[in-house]
Amino acid sequence: MSLIANIIRSEVRDLSAYHVPDSAGFVKLDAMENPYTLSTEMQQALAERLARVGLNRYPVPSYSALKSAIKRQLGVPPDYDLVLGNGSDELISMVSVACAKPGAKVLAPVPGFVMYAMSARLAGMEFVGVPLNADLSLDAAAMLAAIAEHQPAIIYLAYPNNPTGTLYDTADIEAILRAVGDTGVVIVDEAYQPFSPVSFMSRLAEFDNLLVMRTVSKLGLAGIRLGYMTGCPALLNEFEKVRPPYNINVLTEAAAEFMLEQVAVLDAQAAQICQQRSLLAAALAALPGVQVFPSAANFLLIRVPKAEQVFAKLLKQKILVKNVGKMHVLLENCLRITVSTPEENSLFLDAFSASL
Repeated sequence: MSLIANIIRSEVRDLSAYHVPDSAGFVKLDAMENPYTLSTEMQQALAERLARVGLNRYPVPSYSALKSAIKRQLGVPPDYDLVLGNGSDELISMVSVACAKPGAKVLAPVPGFVMYAMSARLAGMEFVGVPLNADLSLDAAAMLAAIAEHQPAIIYLAYPNNPTGTLYDTADIEAILRAVGDTGVVIVDEAYQPFSPVSFMSRLAEFDNLLVMRTVSKLGLAGIRLGYMTGCPALLNEFEKVRPPYNINVLTEAAAEFMLEQVAVLDAQAAQICQQRSLLAAALAALPGVQVFPSAANFLLIRVPKAEQVFAKLLKQKILVKNVGKMHVLLENCLRITVSTPEENSLFLDAFSASL
């Protein structure tokens, strides 16, 4: 259609929209969501809190109360400010917009979170993907070589990585931070921090080029869409300039403040998921022909012969997992399974065993 060709950028025409499959009626193990719901008492208390929200007014744009709650409850150093986003997706977009100087590049290990590349291209930046090793560990030498060659403005390191669950070696991340210096920003994306034993949050003071980005989605609040990012105050000030005004709505703000008062409940749920992750990994590894990759997230990546057929058989049994085999050559015959409740994990295991 000539209208589209005339007005839409070629980079956008070449992209595919982010696809989310219909999950109605399925055991939903494809999106790394927390499977636990709130107690009846907590739901009632939250409803009462939300009922008091003034929907006729814009949010107070400083979000000072919400930022204070995040810093107090989620381990952000008290002397660091935050930039808030409508999920981490918006934060990634904001960074791209701010850094999209002519010729600027974005670099990240691949396979990785698809929004790093998509956001770069939407901002008119070149994306450089550095393949992981065959065991899905970080190829530190290749990363350092790519940094030297491309001088990227933005480097993303998902910690742990999606879709692999890999937790990169701390020394490798330190080497990348030092190699980049003041030529770029290194964003350590800790979306899965509730399930990981380590974090770079406490090391912000060591590196002016380090930003730590997180979301509350995996913690159990995927529906409210809230991400946050912290680091060097001068960098945050620049990213704040491209943040859309009132980007966190009043219902998200009120729900987040309420839930952060109850963060011990969410932390207990995360601990249950970590326990179930170990049990599920052991059960899968005991099945013939199944390779289970180490994971520090709330999902497991597995490799199985004829994964496409297994995926299709699971669908017929109303079990929805993520078929990642076509995302990258390193993920051939791989499926990604969200760790869920004992009941749903058992349903998956029965269906999966029957599908092999």
